[in-house]
Amino acid sequence: MLGGCSDSGADGYANIAFIGKAEELSVKGLRLPRIAQHVSAATAEGLVALNQDGEIVPALAERWIVTDDGLSYIFRLRNTDWADGKPVSGEEVRDALNRTRQQLRGTSLALDLAKITEIHARTGRVVEIRLSSPMPDLLQLLAQPELGLRHKGKGLGPMQVKLERGSAVLTPMPPEARGLPEDPEWLDKTRPVRLRPLSAADAVAAFGNGEVDTVLGGTLANLPLADQGPLSRGTVRLDAALGLLGLKVRKTDGFLGTAENREAISMAIDRQNLLQPFNIGGWVPTTRLVAPGLPDDTGAVAERWQDMTLEDRVAEAGRRVSAWKARQDGEDGQELVLALSMPEGPGADILFGQLAEDLGAAGITLALAKDPAKADLQLVDRVARFGGARWFLNQFNCNISRVLCSVDADELVEQSLTELDPVARQALLAEAEANLLSVNGYIPLGAPVRWSLVRGDIKGFNENRWSLHPLYPFSIDPT
Repeated sequence: MLGGCSDSGADGYANIAFIGKAEELSVKGLRLPRIAQHVSAATAEGLVALNQDGEIVPALAERWIVTDDGLSYIFRLRNTDWADGKPVSGEEVRDALNRTRQQLRGTSLALDLAKITEIHARTGRVVEIRLSSPMPDLLQLLAQPELGLRHKGKGLGPMQVKLERGSAVLTPMPPEARGLPEDPEWLDKTRPVRLRPLSAADAVAAFGNGEVDTVLGGTLANLPLADQGPLSRGTVRLDAALGLLGLKVRKTDGFLGTAENREAISMAIDRQNLLQPFNIGGWVPTTRLVAPGLPDDTGAVAERWQDMTLEDRVAEAGRRVSAWKARQDGEDGQELVLALSMPEGPGADILFGQLAEDLGAAGITLALAKDPAKADLQLVDRVARFGGARWFLNQFNCNISRVLCSVDADELVEQSLTELDPVARQALLAEAEANLLSVNGYIPLGAPVRWSLVRGDIKGFNENRWSLHPLYPFSIDPT
């Protein structure tokens, strides 16, 4: 029973370790590492926000309506002031959102927001966002940390941050400072949050010895560390994350010069058993670029090679490898080596071993890239911004991913932006996915893996598919 106790909150703080580097904590701008995203979301809310369950909740907009045609979102702003006392106005919110959209150009998030055609400030505290076609996921995008609103560099909370000695202290703001009704018991039921960036090993050790109650930011690369040592005072919590886990082809010479050969790599991988050493229940492998089962998934694009057994696929991949080797020097004895760039960590080592074994069965030797810039393949491990096919397709847009992209696929996605017929819109996105799959520039494996360590008495955490865990709920004192 003593194992259930923790000294972490004895200093009056909710102590959280976030797996990352110290310099990432203070990154500003619109290209934020994961820990900076969490700090930004806590200190500069947008029109809406995500709660601990990953659901949309009011933030600067106290309420909103969507027109019947789905082409207009109208937000009523909360009656509040910026830190300098200036009232928040619809005009300023409009201008801030437009500036952000401008500054995001050249990023996949800008492509995600491409359906926004106009932002208008109506009378008083009303802002209207107009779309080129319906987008049920708009609120999800508006809740992203990069869409937080600031005035003279300062946001409206719900927390204030102070950096000190390699950590960040986030203090919850009283309701009246945010334009909300005063709560006389506020000070009695809240506490500051101390956020510390640590390596995965140090974060797990800090959790094990009671220095922190929560560890956030875990990935597949460091998952085995969470299982080391007696963690009787907490549990490993896995997000059923949505996004990309796969291999991106970085070079188009040699064996990787044809779509047929690149397909051979994908064919040889045993996805069903790929993560078996991790003992993760419910992990969803896929041969598709877009995660299966999304609301706009019509089933027009199916899993690949369903008419082939794994043995048949490996044999076919081996034939293609042998044919390529024979063409190089007229013999089949030449070794084919591909270099893979991966993050460091015991989980990455395990995944590399699994992939090397699978590809080795087809005659391909997989090596770790000493220089990531010279790698043939690169591991992609990315959580989705919203649950639509367009997010996945945008990650491979030619403005974002210049190696083995598809102009035709980009044009199909662009056509979908203004298509009002939902069936036709879904067909365009399915055709774009099929086009990109035929290029074989990305070798899908399945869903990304995200984990946390959370002590049993912590009430501010829930798993969610976005792996964004707002810091504000941790400030509510469980006592």
